[in-house]
Amino acid sequence: MGLENIGITLDERGRIPVNEYLETSVKGIYAIGDVVKGAMLAHKAEEEGVLVAEHLSGQKPHINYLLIPGVVYTWPEVAAVGYTEEELKTQNIKYKSGSFPFKASGRARASMDLDGFIKVLSDASTDEILGVHMIGPRAADMIAEAVVAMEFKASAEDIARMSHAHPTYSEAFKEACLAATDNRALHI
Repeated sequence: MGLENIGITLDERGRIPVNEYLETSVKGIYAIGDVVKGAMLAHKAEEEGVLVAEHLSGQKPHINYLLIPGVVYTWPEVAAVGYTEEELKTQNIKYKSGSFPFKASGRARASMDLDGFIKVLSDASTDEILGVHMIGPRAADMIAEAVVAMEFKASAEDIARMSHAHPTYSEAFKEACLAATDNRALHI
């Protein structure tokens, strides 16, 4: 691309180094998306584009990269946001785990989409949701509820107490939150 002609050098993996506002080493030139560090996701690039635009207009933007969901568009779909169990263990964060299988979901049974489950990881003392992992029908859509919950620092109990329409796939998220909150899933 000739970036070296304007003074931009790539890192060891061929990415463009940027600062917290995604500005390169050349003042006034910004980079986002697949060419910078982080997951190669269109929605990550979109958030980065918004961050740059807000920064240039004098606002004070931020991105919490931990809360950008990863999605694999297979069947069944796979989606995750937040920490994995391995990351929590490495950081010595005590956590609770609850999961709920789609085979116990009324909607999944009616639709014959029985493969998969939802797992919720929450802080052992505060119950704040730290990670959500899904494999199953509509996971790409359902992960948004987990992102909202985590953005507002909801506990597993908060989600467990919310009404979810029946029969829907999203009930499995509520059930996994119930499971993470003293193993209280209703439909197992």
